[in-house]
Amino acid sequence: MQTTLYLREVSLRRETVPSFDEYPFSLPAVRGLNELEFRSPVTFLVGENGSGKSTLLEAIASSWGFNPEGGSRNMMFATRPSESGLHEHLRLTRGTKRARDGFFLRAESFYNVATEVDKLDMTGWYGGKSLHEQSHGESFLAVFMDRLFGSGFYILDEPEAALSPSRQLSVLTRINDLVSEQSQFLIATHSPILMGYPGADILLLDEDGIRRVDYEETEHYFITREFLQNRERMLSQLFS
Repeated sequence: MQTTLYLREVSLRRETVPSFDEYPFSLPAVRGLNELEFRSPVTFLVGENGSGKSTLLEAIASSWGFNPEGGSRNMMFATRPSESGLHEHLRLTRGTKRARDGFFLRAESFYNVATEVDKLDMTGWYGGKSLHEQSHGESFLAVFMDRLFGSGFYILDEPEAALSPSRQLSVLTRINDLVSEQSQFLIATHSPILMGYPGADILLLDEDGIRRVDYEETEHYFITREFLQNRERMLSQLFS
């Protein structure tokens, strides 16, 4: 696997934090953050809802120069600003090589990005068809297949939200192709399919902060495996 890393480390400038008792600095994943090193071209942020995955991802994206709502770096629209101020307190350590491409895919505000693509008449970069004229899953897949050009830094927030299991496998294939073309991915996900990418670094955000875990250690893997192997028993226990 190639080792080109455009983002090598994220650190929290703790001396500038106004209070660790206030959101988002009160989140365990942020409160305990000093330096977070990236070691693989594909890094996953995993954890329960509310653990801070999207908050940290958004802050990294903003610090990199992306619109907090998503899109490429030249999309500087604002629908309803809701981002935290965390990005103002992060320091990014970049690699020696500069990314030629980049994109921030955020499931919850993807509609706004699709609207901006139409407004800027950029549909040619997304397969030649308005993202609004496709199903949610088709429009997500169009970004992966047509808009991500390679040699890029890509930040994805829950990309599986609109994708069927078979489409998630297609995305894994596309990620692998882009990694071979000198790309780096930072992905927040709940999908045990996506986080199964070989050689990926998996960072678990929980009440203890951030720590590296193996794929088989994740709750996503364990619960999914148990459900598929013992569906009737698990359902019986749940419903009793």
